[in-house]
Amino acid sequence: MNDKTLSAAEIADLRSLAGMIVPPSAKYGVPSADDDMIVADIVASLGRDTDHVRAALATLRTLAGGPFAELDAERRNDVAVKLRAEGGAPVRVLTRIVLLCYYRDDRVMLSLGLELRPPFPKGHTVEQGDWSLLDPVRARKPFWRPVS
Repeated sequence: MNDKTLSAAEIADLRSLAGMIVPPSAKYGVPSADDDMIVADIVASLGRDTDHVRAALATLRTLAGGPFAELDAERRNDVAVKLRAEGGAPVRVLTRIVLLCYYRDDRVMLSLGLELRPPFPKGHTVEQGDWSLLDPVRARKPFWRPVS
């Protein structure tokens, strides 16, 4: 395991917590954030935030007194509430990543009535603004070194 990869125990705890952050909805036909594809996306998307997520998961494990994923539902809920109150920035980072990955899942996008496509190259219509607002910038003397 390198320093940017979560352990199996960390992934199990992350999966359990993610499922609590975004539960499934039968009404909208969407999975919870503990779905295999979504968890795989979360783990693959950690990047520079791995240390924050690892810190949040360590705090989670400490509050749980062991593996969070092995707790019963009631105790997991109590620990998650305490984590949210005491976890600080690492928990906010973890929550942000879970939500970002959840809302880019195709099933979730379809349930929201959105097309399964990136915003570009098809693009979106953007209203034209007042281009004269750039006149002071255009009039400014160049502050960069010219290329020879």
